[in-house]
Amino acid sequence: MKTLTLTLAIGLTSILSNSTVTAQEARADASSQVQTQFAPGVVTVIPPAPDPKETFDGPLTLQSMIDAHPEIQWENTGNHEGGKPHFDPRSRTLQEMLKQVILRREIYSFEFSFKPLRQIYLDIPRPDGRMQRKLVQYMVYRVRYRGGDMRPAADDLNQPIYRRIESVSYNSRRVFPMMVLEDHESGKQFVDRILPTAVDRIAIREQITAPLYNNVEISRVKIPRTKDEDAPGVWGVATWVDVDPRLDFFSVNVFGLTNAFEQDGEGVDAPYRRKALMLNFYRPGDSMDQISDRVRFGVPAYENEEDQSYVLKKYGLDKRLDYRWVFR
Repeated sequence: MKTLTLTLAIGLTSILSNSTVTAQEARADASSQVQTQFAPGVVTVIPPAPDPKETFDGPLTLQSMIDAHPEIQWENTGNHEGGKPHFDPRSRTLQEMLKQVILRREIYSFEFSFKPLRQIYLDIPRPDGRMQRKLVQYMVYRVRYRGGDMRPAADDLNQPIYRRIESVSYNSRRVFPMMVLEDHESGKQFVDRILPTAVDRIAIREQITAPLYNNVEISRVKIPRTKDEDAPGVWGVATWVDVDPRLDFFSVNVFGLTNAFEQDGEGVDAPYRRKALMLNFYRPGDSMDQISDRVRFGVPAYENEEDQSYVLKKYGLDKRLDYRWVFR
């Protein structure tokens, strides 16, 4: 009897030990977590939207390079009649080639999903160490990497003329999000704040059983490539404080879902704009009892053309759009 009892105890210990290891391994990989299955319509999914035009810039004139190296000017490189090369056309000189440069790059893009934007009162630590109760705007979101990155491809490596775009995928990628809440009434912008004390409260309220990361922590997590529509993905939360309580029409600009950008010209002074996902919201209500006010996704619709035109002007639109990709 003692032998049987000892055998059962050893077996039970082994099972518990293996279960602990398995649980620890599962927690280490955020993408292996299974979260609550939400009802249809609760989570809004925005598919990735890479554009082949984003894989190159140009032709550009690299004027900063020309100005920094006057020695490459063909007129100063020897005794050439009329400043022309002996054999090659003038367009093949380094100076002329710097006036027709095409810059190419690989473009990636993530799928972005989110739950409705909500408010919650939380105790926020102040610089003096004390706690202060504030209203926090937050949005819980999910990121998934679908692969299908775009990059220019050459048909002949000996003659690298890029005439096509090829699709490439990697095992995983990392995301570096930044979310800016833009009030279309006042024109003010609010960058998301990192509130470690808020994450657990929000996870419980939103029924997120998978690990929930803030916008800094999620950058350390590898987003695995998946084609599964039911893949759990990696969950994050963005939080904003000190937002105007009279907020009515606003948008959330999500940066970091893609590395696409636009630049006017070249050099440090050339305007640079990153591609962002603009999510439009409106909040019917007032500054009283804000937690009871429901934030709605999209641009509100009005039967009166004058009212509709007024609202569209607030969002900078000529027609109703729930979201759009912009360069900012």
